[in-house]
Amino acid sequence: MVDKISSWKFAEDFVTEPEVFREARIRADEMGIECITPAVGSQLALVASALGAKAIVEAGTGTGISGLWLLNGAPNAVLATIDSDPEAQIAARKAFAEAGIPANHTRVISGRAIDVMSNMADAAYDLVFLDADRDTLEDQLHEASRLLRPGGVLAIAHALWRDRVPDPAMRDDATAIYRDVLRFFVNNSDFVSALSPSGDGLLMASKRAH
Repeated sequence: MVDKISSWKFAEDFVTEPEVFREARIRADEMGIECITPAVGSQLALVASALGAKAIVEAGTGTGISGLWLLNGAPNAVLATIDSDPEAQIAARKAFAEAGIPANHTRVISGRAIDVMSNMADAAYDLVFLDADRDTLEDQLHEASRLLRPGGVLAIAHALWRDRVPDPAMRDDATAIYRDVLRFFVNNSDFVSALSPSGDGLLMASKRAH
């Protein structure tokens, strides 16, 4: 392993986003919204495709980039995407329309992720992606576990949080939250989990079928 940073950058640059995705990313930059990287998006698309996902929940719509990637992998799925920022939701709807995604394949829901997820049906979703409201992330995690069908996948963005999670000297609240999330999966036999260094870290966990 000569240069891990170069390998990380090569993997990040390996993915080329479609023009519609890039336009959504520009809007996110203008609005000060942090997005997943194309490499993370491609991994989400791959998982959505492998699952043959029909029903997806996304906490944190942003300007629609992660939603575009998820539906790129599973074009027949219905995406329920949650955000509390009306301006971002308008931008996401624009991105979905520009990508030619049928209107009945997206449900853009306004509200806090934890509040909306708590009203969703048990075991009804193939894939849940969490990228919102870090302060309630652990509660979202438990709701997501309930929402997933057996064999479904939970994906969590920013799992390495600015490369701070691996450094034991970093003890800020945000870093501690992500460490607790990782610990949840290490000690939970109900999931098969994997941690990827892509982007800012991507945790994926498949719910075991008992």
